[in-house]
This record gives sequence, structure tokens and C-alpha cells, in this order.
Amino acid sequence: MLAALCLQMGCSNSTQQAETSTAAAEDTAGFVDQNIQQAAAQYKVLMEKLPDGELPRTYYASTNTFQTSGSEWWTSGFYPGTLLYLYEETGDEALLNEAKRVLKLLEKEQYNTSTHDLGFMMFGSFGHANRIEPSQEYKDILLNSAKSLASRYDPDVKAIKSWDSDNPKDYLVIIDNMMNLDLLFWATRETGDSTYHNIAVNHANTTMQHHFRPDYSSYHVVNYNADNGEVQLKRTEQGNADDSAWARGQAWGLYGYTMTYRETKDPKYLEQARKIAEFTLNHPNLPEDKIPYWDYNAPNIPNALRDASAGAINASALLELSTFVSGQESEKYFRAAETMLKSLSEEPYKAKVGENGGFILQHGVGHLPQNSEVDVPLTYGDHYYVEALVRYKDLQNQNN
Repeated sequence: MLAALCLQMGCSNSTQQAETSTAAAEDTAGFVDQNIQQAAAQYKVLMEKLPDGELPRTYYASTNTFQTSGSEWWTSGFYPGTLLYLYEETGDEALLNEAKRVLKLLEKEQYNTSTHDLGFMMFGSFGHANRIEPSQEYKDILLNSAKSLASRYDPDVKAIKSWDSDNPKDYLVIIDNMMNLDLLFWATRETGDSTYHNIAVNHANTTMQHHFRPDYSSYHVVNYNADNGEVQLKRTEQGNADDSAWARGQAWGLYGYTMTYRETKDPKYLEQARKIAEFTLNHPNLPEDKIPYWDYNAPNIPNALRDASAGAINASALLELSTFVSGQESEKYFRAAETMLKSLSEEPYKAKVGENGGFILQHGVGHLPQNSEVDVPLTYGDHYYVEALVRYKDLQNQNN
């Protein structure tokens, strides 16, 4: 109605722009709130299916099989992290109580030095919990987790070891490991001890030097010589080929360098994130809905499987990246993320409430070469989808 009045009375452009902006914010809020409410309803279904002492991994609709894990599995923190995001948006105490229940299962992992995934596991869960309800207990758990993660750092290689190997000469680092650095940055902010920050920066630098090709696509795995840090081999584990661009790997890199810029404000990390974003968004094999095939070089495109989890990670990362650049570039990243988010919020990617074992998204691809978790829901896909929804709403609110 106000728009019609403006047309009749000759309102200023600024008035019309403000009105349009307000309408856009209301549309965004409605879109986000609807999807958050549906996600919360799904996770209440998931809560009922979850056996005591277990955490969700995926669900196989064809056999009605629900797959879970123990706390030591790398995805263990995503379920409580998603519950906490949903609690913040809905105020539903049942979600908070469930998150606190499963956090108890995770506590012991603060001393786990056998994995590089403690950022995923602990900062994605206890980090959220500490932000919502700060406590010394949560801080101690997070600090012990950072110490355990830092124990996997080698000063000669200047990187955190991802996977252990039977060969003592091997020092395996995967692009996914960029996602665990936020725990270390937090530890330095919390304690004032620069050791954690320095480890994170060195790891980011080493990865930037050796993981990326001239087009800013990334290898999945780099095998360094454990004695001197020299590169022995660059290969894939979960992608189509050693020289292909595994979709979730590209998303981990985009998110990881965007986060590293946020924590350091070093422009070289922003430039790296921008280059990865351009590789992703300009790739000729990126579909119109911007949800990538499981590998940008999959052999059977356009019939290759999509990976909704990579789409969700990209959306969340691009929303944050849009705040670090300006003008048309910022608009490009924001609109691309918006397209991804809206695609994920519709069929075929989003499940109907009560279906999909209680998971939110369908059509994720975990490890296709090993035929593991292929074309199924993935707990991390849900996590970054909900995070992207929250970021999208927050950005629209900030702009109005």
C-alpha cells in the first residue's frame, strides 16, 4: 500500500528504497523463520530416533536404516551445534536440553590427540554453547581441545597432521583441516598465548602454498615428508581423481580462508578466499541452482550426483565473505549464496517434515570412491545449512 501511495504522491527515491529494503527484510525473515521452524521440527524427529550414547551420521531411506556414531567420529559435534543454532532462533528449550545432553557425550574428546577434527567436533559444539551460556567449564573443555589439536602440529612441516600413517615418512594434510583453525584462534584470544594463533597461521600458509593449483582449485591430500616438510605427493581421497576439484574440498577451502581472514585481517587470506570463490562461481560445471556436483570434474556430468553439503558450506562461507568485500563483488557473493540457500530450501534437496530420518537436507555425498554415505543426508550438511539461514537473516537485518 505504501508503494502505491508513493507512486501517487511522488515520494523520494530514498523513501521508495527504504520501503523496498524493509519489504526485502520481511521476506527474508519469513523465509528464514519458516525454514528454521521446519528444521527444528525435523530435529525433534531425529531426537526421537537417536539411541542413547550415540550421535547421528546419516539415514538410508531405501532400507530405513539410521546410521550413528560415537563421540570420536569427526561429525560428532555437528548435531549439538545445529541444535544450539535452532534453539537460538526458536527459543525452544527442548532443543537446548537435547544439545546439553549430547555435549556430555563429547566431553571426553577434549583429550583426543589422535584427530585433527577437534575444531569440527568441539568448537562447532562447545564453542556455540559457550557463546550462548558462557561458563568456565565450557572454556576449559575448549582450551583442552585446542591443546590436543596443537599437539598434532609439526614445526618442520609447519602444518597440523590430518591423518596418521603406517609409514613414518608420511605426513598427511587434507584441505578439510582449514576448518579446525578457528578453535586455535579462539584459544589465543581467550588465553593471550600466541602459540595457538601462530600454529593456525603457519598451517594456513603451508596449505595455501602447496594445496592450490594455478586456477585456485585445491588438491584434497598433500603428503609431506615428515623429516623435512618437502612435498612427496598430491592426491585425492574422496574426489574423482588426483587432479580433479572435489566439491566439498573446494568449499572447505573457501570457508577456511574466509574464517582465517576474519581472525587475522591479513589481506592475503581474503585474496585467497576471493580466488576460491571465483573458481567456484565461474566454473562451467556449476549448475544453475548453484548446488555443485560432488566433483566439478565428475565424469558423468550432467548426470552426476549433487552434493547438498558442499552447497550449504559454500552458502555460509559466501555470506560471510560478502561482508569483507564491497560493491558489485559483495553483491555477487551475497546473491550467489542466496540462490544456493533458496535451492537447498526446496525439493529435491530439502526433505518434508517427518521424512528423511529427521535430517533436514537430502542428496549429500560423503565418500563416493568408497561408496560410503552416497546420496544421503549428512549431519554437517544440515549444520551449515542452518548456519547459512541464520547468517542470511542477520545480514538482511544489518542492512536495514
